[in-house]
Amino acid sequence: MKKFKFIISGKPYEVEVQNIEGNIATVNVNGTEYQVEMEEQAAPVVAPVARPAAKPAASTPTQSAAPKPATAGGAGYKMAAPLPGTIMQIFVKQGDAVKKGDKLLMYEAMKMENNLLAEADGTITAINCRQGDNVLQGDTLIVIG
Repeated sequence: MKKFKFIISGKPYEVEVQNIEGNIATVNVNGTEYQVEMEEQAAPVVAPVARPAAKPAASTPTQSAAPKPATAGGAGYKMAAPLPGTIMQIFVKQGDAVKKGDKLLMYEAMKMENNLLAEADGTITAINCRQGDNVLQGDTLIVIG
């Protein structure tokens, strides 16, 4: 169903939610299956409705879909994952020149295919993901220098 990667107290965990019935979830944590009771019954999953792309709202300190300037390690933009998901395809490689609006990669989030577009002109200086990787919101996927 859904796969997640967590680091808790420095220890990595791979968690796959396999099934949810009422308030009981079947999860697989690092290869071991567990039955987990949730406080509340899970809401039914509703398929998202396609709608026109909207401009990002003013970002909050905890959530930001806008690129973040690179730290002292190099100049440029860090292209972050706007939502948790799975990398489906990467269209660029390190050293490629890109222009604002170029498609960098495609990822699946919330059962929809989404494209990550370049926010600035530049050269790809780092690619921090591979096809098939599960990423969390805010993970730096690509750096444009």
